[in-house]
Amino acid sequence: MSFINSDAGLVARVSAVSKSYGSSSNRVIAVDAVSLGIRSGEFTAIMGPSGSGKSTLMHIMAGLDTPTSGRVWLGDTEITSLSDSELTVLRRRRVGFVFQAFNLVPTLDVAGNIELPFELDGRRPDAEERERITELVNALGLGERLTHRPHQLSGGQQQRAAIARALATQPDLVFADEPTGNLDSRTGREVLALLSAASSDYGQSIAMVTHDPIAASHADRIVFLADGRVVEERERSTPEEISSFMLGMERAA
Repeated sequence: MSFINSDAGLVARVSAVSKSYGSSSNRVIAVDAVSLGIRSGEFTAIMGPSGSGKSTLMHIMAGLDTPTSGRVWLGDTEITSLSDSELTVLRRRRVGFVFQAFNLVPTLDVAGNIELPFELDGRRPDAEERERITELVNALGLGERLTHRPHQLSGGQQQRAAIARALATQPDLVFADEPTGNLDSRTGREVLALLSAASSDYGQSIAMVTHDPIAASHADRIVFLADGRVVEERERSTPEEISSFMLGMERAA
């Protein structure tokens, strides 16, 4: 079954993508013939139990990992056969990342971390981008923290800085891998609300990997994986509906 309705309006897509590890005698299939599109301006959650292949799929879609077979596009660019250097440039300019571990550079202050994608691209933010960064900093409550280094921030503040960094260049797509995994529930809700607002208010495309039904309930669309395959796709759902479906998946496993 294909879960791609149309190639139009997709910021990323995979077609019949598989990823396996090991030799034939002990081969593990992490992703099994998945076809999936991430729609522009939408907040998509990719859900599944541990070992379902959701992080592997996200890494393939983001160009951080290569599939064993199948094809991958970021926007209109097929990335399956790009060189490492070409992939690096494409990711830097078109993809933002928010990780569970924050991944801030410890020697840089908050301002330096937010502007790091521009620095890596060999340029400085222009006036319009500078204005956007100021908007992000204010919206995320980081205005008084710009000169602080990561170790001087709470977990929530570090994750907000990571979100600002991911959104600063207005990438086509932001991948968030368990972004609330290291946060308390209240701070986690704030971070999810920020990602949701980035999608609804700024038209940002967000793809979030999570196993948390509460986190997934913030998304416009939820894709469920089991054993490396897409088994269900739903529009916005309550945490209770998501939990019930996940429980049914585990019972059927």
